[in-house]
Amino acid sequence: MRLKMMSCREVEEEYPSHDSVLGGKPNRCVIYPPDPAIVAEQLERRNNNWFVRAKVASDLVVQVGDFRFHLHKLAMVSKSGYLNRLVFAKRSESHGASSLKLLLDDLPGGIKTFESVVNFCYGFNVDVTATTIAPLHCAANFLEMSDDLHHGNLIPKAEAFLSFAIFSSWKDTFKVLKSCESVSPWAKELRIVKRCSDAIAWKASTVPKAFTPGGENSNGNSNVGDSTNTWWFQDISTLRIDHFIQVIESIKRRGTKPELIGLCIAHWMAKWFPRKTFVFDELVVPKHLAQKLQRITVESLINMLPREKNSVSCNFLLCLLKLGLTTKIDLALSDKLETRVASMLEQCSVQDLLVKNNEDGDDTTHDVGIVIRVVQAYVVLSMKNSGARLCNVGRLIDGYLAMVARELNLAVDNFKSLLDALPKNARSSDNSLYRAIDMYLKAHPSLTEEERASVCTAMEYHRLSEDARQHAMRNDRLPLKIVTEFMLLEQVMMARSMLVTRSNINLRTTTRTMLKVNNNKVLERGFATSQNEIKMIRREVENMKMQLNQLQMCKLKLEKQVKSSCFK
Repeated sequence: MRLKMMSCREVEEEYPSHDSVLGGKPNRCVIYPPDPAIVAEQLERRNNNWFVRAKVASDLVVQVGDFRFHLHKLAMVSKSGYLNRLVFAKRSESHGASSLKLLLDDLPGGIKTFESVVNFCYGFNVDVTATTIAPLHCAANFLEMSDDLHHGNLIPKAEAFLSFAIFSSWKDTFKVLKSCESVSPWAKELRIVKRCSDAIAWKASTVPKAFTPGGENSNGNSNVGDSTNTWWFQDISTLRIDHFIQVIESIKRRGTKPELIGLCIAHWMAKWFPRKTFVFDELVVPKHLAQKLQRITVESLINMLPREKNSVSCNFLLCLLKLGLTTKIDLALSDKLETRVASMLEQCSVQDLLVKNNEDGDDTTHDVGIVIRVVQAYVVLSMKNSGARLCNVGRLIDGYLAMVARELNLAVDNFKSLLDALPKNARSSDNSLYRAIDMYLKAHPSLTEEERASVCTAMEYHRLSEDARQHAMRNDRLPLKIVTEFMLLEQVMMARSMLVTRSNINLRTTTRTMLKVNNNKVLERGFATSQNEIKMIRREVENMKMQLNQLQMCKLKLEKQVKSSCFK
């Protein structure tokens, strides 16, 4: 090999670039430095000290963290403008000391990267990969190792391989971007993060079929869309939030469909947020810091959501809203999210409303409280929108009620709040409501009479069908008060029907007398406080039905007689 950094073409010939899904050798490069100012044999380590074995004694000590490098001023300052200035400034303070000491606490990349810098300055080969090139490039810029100071310096050589690594291989692009996490401020300032993000966006949007499903990059999730278009989700979901935001912004600028961006954001959130502890930079952070990071992350996710209608699912937005309330995000953001979910309710399905409850100490399977908030927000919106389709939302919530009614730990207050969340005109009848209430009472037999009565107040007798009313009057799970009320109303309705029938056959007086007698009996009992009295009322209702049928038969006979007499 020639004593210079290999060009991109030479690197590609020796180490062919392959996309990560298809496999292949990773890109690497050996940087050959220019002729050194001092000839050295080797850089060796002894405990926390590094020494350069050379014929000339060292006259410079550079401390990086807990490690000290015993070096030579001529070798280092000839290629680093920053060290040159520090040595010049220290020389006036040293008062003729044979060795100068410098402290580099804020060097990007730390000890490993500085070791590579020292090797370069002394003419040793520097082996770099996609994982190490970004910290090395940042360190070279920090130390001001440009061609202006020495031809063939580290900055241009690191830049050449960095550009090649970013654009030649999908896998290497992510390695470069992940390595930027440890040198984040410098990587952003030098636009390495942006260049990686733009490269990822370009590849994701222009070569969707280059990565075959089922390979290394396949996410194996059939629920996130066509794998031809979503092959890049898995790798992007490994990025931490600030780099993920940068990539999504780049993808948006490429004109990617909003629905695909929404799916990608949902995929990222599903990967990061089921965890019990929040991981940042591969370290478990303290609880108070984790909560702050979670809040900032959720707020960032909300702000980056595509604005287009239906670009994200209702279920994802509900999960995001739940996270937002848990992490105490900005109130304006949570209100904005509530309104967005509420505006989608008319097109939602019951499955969209099922949000898993993973909070410690909460035994319910699904979070009903979050749905109550959204339904209440929808009611406010519908009052402003004359074209609101309340009946669609009524059917949706009735279906949701039937789904969650069986949950053993669903509190009465939450169930009742959801029953009462919609106005009466949202339902054409209360049949579905009655079905959900009956399911809830069956799953919660230990409820008190008062609690059962409070749940049943949401439905009304006249909004039930005939079959539903008959079932309710025979339903032992309903409180006695409600059953009694329904039976009385049934008697009144039958009495009214009998009044109409008897008026046609001149029997109105008898019917009024019967109604008065029956009603007096009910009033004397004090609205029936025992099962025996309920049974008695049921028998009276059956007797009244028989009488009504007899009256109707009598009416038909009279009508026939009238017709026959007219013909005579």
